[in-house]
Amino acid sequence: MRASVLVEQGVIEVQERPVPTPAADEVLVRVASVGVCGSDVHYYRHGRIGDFVVDRPLVLGHEVSGQVVAVGRDVPEARVGERVAIDPQRPCGHCRACRSGRMNLCPRMEFYATPPVDGTFCDYVTAPADMAYEVPDTMSDDAAALLEPFSVGLWAAHKAQVSPGDRVLVAGAGPIGAMVARAVRARGAADVVVTDFVDSRRERITSFGATRALHPVDDADEIAALGADAFVDCSGATPAVVSGVRALRPGGAAVLVGMGADEMQLPVSLIASREITLTGVFRYVDTWPRGIELFRAGAVHLDDMVTARYPLEQVQDALEADSDPLSMKAVVVVNPTDGAAPAS
Repeated sequence: MRASVLVEQGVIEVQERPVPTPAADEVLVRVASVGVCGSDVHYYRHGRIGDFVVDRPLVLGHEVSGQVVAVGRDVPEARVGERVAIDPQRPCGHCRACRSGRMNLCPRMEFYATPPVDGTFCDYVTAPADMAYEVPDTMSDDAAALLEPFSVGLWAAHKAQVSPGDRVLVAGAGPIGAMVARAVRARGAADVVVTDFVDSRRERITSFGATRALHPVDDADEIAALGADAFVDCSGATPAVVSGVRALRPGGAAVLVGMGADEMQLPVSLIASREITLTGVFRYVDTWPRGIELFRAGAVHLDDMVTARYPLEQVQDALEADSDPLSMKAVVVVNPTDGAAPAS
């Protein structure tokens, strides 16, 4: 099979590799579409994210859809032919985190495109059968792949305890900010305020779930007076986190999604006196079924997030797509299925 491989920092090669064989509890999936994530770009440009270092050739990509073409001996043969979206997590299933329903915190987690585990910029991948979710015929390959970043938004909305009628402040109008905006709207938020310095991002974010968009500096007074029920940071910028926390009502919740500085100064006395809940997000739990059902209900659309599509041979171009300020989401089209075409 073809595999697009990060052979060294900034260098991608298409190589021939053996087609993997599914284990007893796995399915073999012919890859259809793969979304490009910021983590893929970071590994490509910098060769590491924190303690995760690319020290040997690595296949990137973890936002993936495809079609089941073979199954392991413990998986029903009837699954062959299913169009699926894959949750890229492979937890151990036995540790305290897994047994308490927090598999995303499993210390022995294996995750596509996180060294040393190869990802999905290739023709075929294996996945645990229970992590490959059948998608409706009306969902395109691209939208099925984007259930992964949408899952980040759903998990952030869950952690923020967003309720119908809430006002939610989101910092950052990039792809994850847009996914968070859509997720909190699907959860019933009535007012979704997104901040960003870039004019073009603010202009388009109202098409992706925001009710209004503000400039972090020019509109600072309006932001400070929001009294938001929840704040979700997708920027990683310390000033955005501080201003977002200050914009919360007493008893509000702040959720950190963006990866910024390892340490930052926060208004601790305000957090304590207002009893603000401050937490982070690390991946997700049980979000694919929710995302699929929201799609079935017509509560969320994902195809319009895609601003560029590339073949497998042009993964390097896809990883550079974010240099365009108008780019929202690049997708690598590997082996399109006969499912729904991307929405126009």
